[in-house]
Amino acid sequence: MLRLAPAVTLAAFLLPIGAGLIGTILPAFGFLPALGRSAFSLAPWRELFATPGLATTVRLTVTVGFGATLISAILAAGFCALTFQHPWLRRLERSLPPLLATPHVALAIGFAFLIAPSGWIVRVLSPELSGWDRPPDLATVRDPHGLSFMAGLVLKEAPYLVLMMLGATGQIGARPLMAAAGAMGYAGPTAWAKVVLPQIYRQVRLPIYAVLAFSLSVVEVGLVLAPGHPPPLSVLLARWFAGSDLDLYFPAAAGAVLQLLVVVAGIAVWRLAELAIVAAGRDWLADGGRRGATGLLLSAAGWTAIASGVASLASACVLVLWSFAGTWRFPDDLPSEWTLSNWGRLARLDGPTLATIVIGLGSSLVAVALALACLENETRRGLRPGANALWLLYLPLLVPPIAFLFGVQVLLVRMGLDATLLAVAWAHLLFVLPYVFLSLADPYRALDPRYAQIAAGLGVRPWQVFVRVKLPILLRPLLVAFAVGFAVSVGQYLPTVFAGAGRVSTLTTEAVTLSSGADRRIVGVATVVQTALPLLVYGLALAVPALLSRGRRGLP
Repeated sequence: MLRLAPAVTLAAFLLPIGAGLIGTILPAFGFLPALGRSAFSLAPWRELFATPGLATTVRLTVTVGFGATLISAILAAGFCALTFQHPWLRRLERSLPPLLATPHVALAIGFAFLIAPSGWIVRVLSPELSGWDRPPDLATVRDPHGLSFMAGLVLKEAPYLVLMMLGATGQIGARPLMAAAGAMGYAGPTAWAKVVLPQIYRQVRLPIYAVLAFSLSVVEVGLVLAPGHPPPLSVLLARWFAGSDLDLYFPAAAGAVLQLLVVVAGIAVWRLAELAIVAAGRDWLADGGRRGATGLLLSAAGWTAIASGVASLASACVLVLWSFAGTWRFPDDLPSEWTLSNWGRLARLDGPTLATIVIGLGSSLVAVALALACLENETRRGLRPGANALWLLYLPLLVPPIAFLFGVQVLLVRMGLDATLLAVAWAHLLFVLPYVFLSLADPYRALDPRYAQIAAGLGVRPWQVFVRVKLPILLRPLLVAFAVGFAVSVGQYLPTVFAGAGRVSTLTTEAVTLSSGADRRIVGVATVVQTALPLLVYGLALAVPALLSRGRRGLP
């Protein structure tokens, strides 16, 4: 049965993506018999290109996507270089899991509360330093250039790339390399840039592509931070798909194909830029320069990354403040009255909270089971997956969701499964599975095979070795992978909207809906609960193995 695990796992997300793309491409060319369109036509494309402000929409999408990815990559590289220069900064790495567990929309809402004209930063500065006794007329959120949108993406994506770079750095044995570079007179970030970065970039290339694809096609963060007139392409298409006018489905489908082309072209342009930088950088790597602007740039980027981490934590704190705020008038630094009554209104979130937990647990459990089956099959058959398998694994993270989720929704309607928890959990699984597999693969493959060999020598059957030897040893990474999957599920917005047909509400969809309202208190409560769930699961993932392994020294 294990031989079927890779095929079943690939089918679990490749078939829906393929079917979804077909279900989106056909309406993009006017073919959707369910709505009375059975002839192919270019009319949807003509309607799309006739949309006022489309050029500005695409330009905003591309600018924000590339800008957020480039800044995130530079900040992540700077942070990793800085931690080598200042080892005492490595303790900051412990703050990465909470930042990664915080859903995108919660961080975006908290960031909006932080930088808004009446936000916490202005309140702290006013009126003594700023002279403002009322909120200034400044477009700090939803600015027309998308700067706040870009900054909100960087706050979330930079820690992710830091984690990827740290993992890659550990795999190549960077410390001996840095020591050798130091013996030749290279030091600090310059040495890291010349010796370590070229070797780890190939390993972090796919995560960077995933960040680029996400930044070019994200919807929920755009709904909170992006300008509304015109909005980014993904937000525009989400509005069309969610509208009551069925005729808009056809230009929306064409727009979804355009979104896919933008992402594919974006990745191709990034790849060409990589090749150009490699060609131009060979002389720089070999010129023997021990000092230069690179070291200063990476040091500045590292400290900026730390500042962005502080901003992320402040964004989370301001959500907590608003959830307990009674009266908080501008320009008071803190609420003048505190109350628990805001949490008394949590009853309206009972349904979304329960749905979030059920969907998150279900999709994460299935993802962990599939990942374990695939990894155990690798071990028993002595397989070593190549780069192509990694590309397949990253495929759901590289294809913009809006490009195939409409087709998936059409498929679910035909199967009679739309607007069910099962459909939403299945849609979440498409995005949860890659993260769970990537989190679990390295610890599983690094497990010393002698444990299994000794057990087999004692007459223990393979499935018993798996259950009684491997799983207890790998309990910690197993639970951490589950926590990662749960956090990914909690943050899913677009899959919930499409698979749930607007009738399945989770904390993420509720938070996005509430963010457009004026009551920051209930928004604070919703986002705090949304953030607390993955943090609680992550905390249990760390605490349970520690309790169970007490007195059993030597276990990972």
